[in-house]
Amino acid sequence: MQSTDLGNKESGKIWHRKPSPATRDGIIVNIIHNTSDYHPKVLRFLNVAFDGTGDCLIAGDHQGNIYVFDLYGNRFNLVQRTAQACTALAFNLRRKSEFLVALADYSIKCFDTVTKELVSWMRGHESSVFSISVHASGKYAITTSSDTAQLWDLDTFQRKRKLNIRQSVGIQKVFFLPLSNTILSCFKDNSIFAWECDTLFCKYQLPAPPESSSILYKVFAVTRDGRILAAGGKSNHLHLWCLEARQLFRIIQMPTKVRAIRHLEFLPDSFDAGSNQVLGVLSQDGIMRFINIQTCKLLFEIGSLDEGISSSVISPHGRYIASIMENGSLNIYSVQALTQEINKPPLPLVKVIEDLPKNKLSSSDLKMKVTSGRVQQPAKSRGSKIQTRILKQDLTSDFESKKNELPDGLNKKRLQILLKGYGEYPTKYRMFIWRSLLQLPENHTAFSSLIDKGTHVTFLNLQKKYPIKSRKLLRVLQRTLSALAHWSVIFSDTPYLPLLAFPFVKLFQNNQLICFEVIATLIINWCQHWFEYFPNPPINILSMIENVLAFHDKELLQHFIDHDITSQLYAWPLLETVFSEVLTREEWLKLFDNIFSNHPSFLLMTVVAYNVCSRVPLLNCNLKDDFEFFFHHRNNLDINVVIKQVYHLMETTPTDIHPDSMLNVFVALTKGQYPVFNQYPKFIVDYQTQERERIRNDELDYLRERQTVEDMQAEADQQRAEDEAWYQKQELLRKAEETRREMLLQEEEKIIQQRQRLAAVKRELKVKEMHLQDAARRRFLKLQQDQQEMELRRLDDEIGRKNLTENQAAVAKEMRADADAYRRKVDVEEHMFHKLIEAGETQNQETQKVIKENLAKAEQACLNTDWQIQSLHKQKRDDLQRNRCYQQVAKLLRENRRKEIERLNAMVEQEAKKWKEAEGKEFCLRSAKKASALSDASRKWFLKQEINAAVEHAENPCHKEEPRFQNEQEDSSCLPRTSHLNASSEMHPSTQISLNRRAVEWDTTEQNLIQKVRNLRQRLTAQARHRCQTPHLLAA
Repeated sequence: MQSTDLGNKESGKIWHRKPSPATRDGIIVNIIHNTSDYHPKVLRFLNVAFDGTGDCLIAGDHQGNIYVFDLYGNRFNLVQRTAQACTALAFNLRRKSEFLVALADYSIKCFDTVTKELVSWMRGHESSVFSISVHASGKYAITTSSDTAQLWDLDTFQRKRKLNIRQSVGIQKVFFLPLSNTILSCFKDNSIFAWECDTLFCKYQLPAPPESSSILYKVFAVTRDGRILAAGGKSNHLHLWCLEARQLFRIIQMPTKVRAIRHLEFLPDSFDAGSNQVLGVLSQDGIMRFINIQTCKLLFEIGSLDEGISSSVISPHGRYIASIMENGSLNIYSVQALTQEINKPPLPLVKVIEDLPKNKLSSSDLKMKVTSGRVQQPAKSRGSKIQTRILKQDLTSDFESKKNELPDGLNKKRLQILLKGYGEYPTKYRMFIWRSLLQLPENHTAFSSLIDKGTHVTFLNLQKKYPIKSRKLLRVLQRTLSALAHWSVIFSDTPYLPLLAFPFVKLFQNNQLICFEVIATLIINWCQHWFEYFPNPPINILSMIENVLAFHDKELLQHFIDHDITSQLYAWPLLETVFSEVLTREEWLKLFDNIFSNHPSFLLMTVVAYNVCSRVPLLNCNLKDDFEFFFHHRNNLDINVVIKQVYHLMETTPTDIHPDSMLNVFVALTKGQYPVFNQYPKFIVDYQTQERERIRNDELDYLRERQTVEDMQAEADQQRAEDEAWYQKQELLRKAEETRREMLLQEEEKIIQQRQRLAAVKRELKVKEMHLQDAARRRFLKLQQDQQEMELRRLDDEIGRKNLTENQAAVAKEMRADADAYRRKVDVEEHMFHKLIEAGETQNQETQKVIKENLAKAEQACLNTDWQIQSLHKQKRDDLQRNRCYQQVAKLLRENRRKEIERLNAMVEQEAKKWKEAEGKEFCLRSAKKASALSDASRKWFLKQEINAAVEHAENPCHKEEPRFQNEQEDSSCLPRTSHLNASSEMHPSTQISLNRRAVEWDTTEQNLIQKVRNLRQRLTAQARHRCQTPHLLAA
């Protein structure tokens, strides 16, 4: 078997010569990892996983170093240092160079083996992840811890779903079925559910197992075709479930040595189409047995009691098995080499017995080996196992006593001869020889019942008194001592029991049953009469040692007596530690090879021999501390000399003081159940037990009260810390709030000041603009008023001139009255408008006063100066503009005066024409009056005629009307004609035409004048309305 030490190398070869695994163990290579520091130590591998090809595997140790082993290329590489232990690995992702690792901080990381970089970091678990299952496509992964299982998408590394459960029902395992889209979830209450991966729809639930063979499932395995589920737990029974039929179809009982199943895994085969038939079963003894689930036959096994397996993984193609051993190393097994014996063709059925030569016949050669000559080879199943029987003829029964016969074909006398010749047993077979010498019964059931009782209360705090660095060794020591205490109550009160048991626990830490039975056999045989004076040291045993020492070395004993050194100092420390303090490992093993091969008195003689062989340094010791140091530390002493001296003392010691006369011969432990051990003063032990129980109860009460007080104190401290943190946080928040508030106030003040300055500027500009507009408006209104007054005066003069005649006096008066009313109305409107303007000016003055006060308070001298300068510039611009306006107005006034003069001249000319027209019109008026008088006369006559006719009609309504009507027409037609003739006869024709023309012109002029007056009134009314609306606009 080749062994490779990784050391501090980051890469290298796995093996340096071509591996040739033996059929017996099938190991290709053993990989260990030792550091080459000043204090070298072994780095234990914790987890291992194969990739999809099966030719490459990944392994992580407890310091977080992750190695990739290429079995095809014979190379290993260090791909990552995580600085913390890994709890699970997965190497069969879709991207072949990536792998998942679950770490001790409950996180899952994805690394790349080529670039050695971190790909992703996934968090979400609150406890340690112990399983990673990857979907057949490599797209999804399920990580399982004791409280939850989570489904991850490996493309985005995001969590898709999370399975939460109650604390009372824990999760055993959640994994994908091979080559399927189904998720199988197994819980601690033996419930098993199948879920659809995409929809997480529950497909089915397996029924509960039968009560006759009900076990708590802890480990699971599924065939590659996903049809058979194997489940096991703390029992030697295996349950096989058919997932298609959803029922339990077989229960397999493992050998009696198997008490618990730690791991299950099917062995793939290239020719079984996924319906795997070989199942690997790893039991509590560290041995992985491979069985055929159809024939229920044991095919082969890996591991041993001395080199147990902690966990194991099989490659996908079934060629390799990677096993992490209990000592932390990594073994790679060849399945082909392990199954080579199974795959052999069957042996022939004809058996031939060969005779031995007579001249060479001896006791060692009298063996009859059953061999066979080949006749035919019937077909044989692959799972069958070939056994070769060896027949031995017992020829030594006449020479050796039956008491020297040991189990497993060994002989005690021959072992003693071998021991005397070599001084020790072979290291490879020492444990096997010890088990035979002590005739250990290996009572698995009885030992399991002791272990199931749990840790004894006496050893709950063992680590405080004995701080052992290895937690596994401390745990094994605690279990062994608890089993001894449950076996006999005396051992719970024995103070030196841990010292006595520790070397055996360290030697048999991988097999606790053997460790317990070795210690129990040692106590029954080599510790006889040790507990008769309990709780004091065994005075009778120490007296035997003192008597033997007095017989063989009186001088040394007298030296002990002179310095007040008793046997409790020079003998008892050696006995209670069984020489483990004063001897090295090799020396101690060599010594106990001789102790277990001889009478129980050999141990006592060893104490005497150790003192006799150390007499020179002991005689030089004078202080008690020197003696104590000597018997509690290693000394420069040859163990071979001591053992030789022990044999000399065994032979030369007289019978009367020889310990073998007072000690019983060796008695092995009974088969099935362990014997009762009551060789101690029961009343003392009972009293001490009661007192200890009372003290323990008092201590528990005290601890409970102290724990309550501590909890209250912790709660108070926590509350105080929380309050302090809260107050600090509130103080910080308050300070931050004050700071923010001050900043906001400062910003608001700045904004308010800016707004005030802007508003002041706007108000000032608006006031100035209003003043300018008001001044311009007043000037324009004054100008319009002057123009209107001039127009009114002109109209008055014209009206006065037109009303010179008496006929038009009433019209002129009426027009003047209207003009006066209109003037009064205009005056009232002008008065109201002026009042409005004065009110606006008063308001503007008050506003200007407030603005000036605010500007004075703001103390913005620089800005005010700038504003004043700007105002002066604007005033200058306004003055220039007003000057231009005044010039334009003056020009317009001059133009108006010129036009007025022209209009007056035209009016004078028109006046002369009007006087002439007035004279013509007066003549026409007189003619018209005459015509009117004639029409009045005719109208009166007509009315008189009508009245008369009406009276006549009232008197004679039956008279005809037609002649009268014609007469009326004739009369009426004659009347106008008469009038016309009279008028025409009185007036000249030319004069008549002239009068008619003047009358028409007068009427036209009068109508034009009335229309102008009406237009003037409308214009004045519109101006008055405009003046009334202007103050409102200014106020706005």
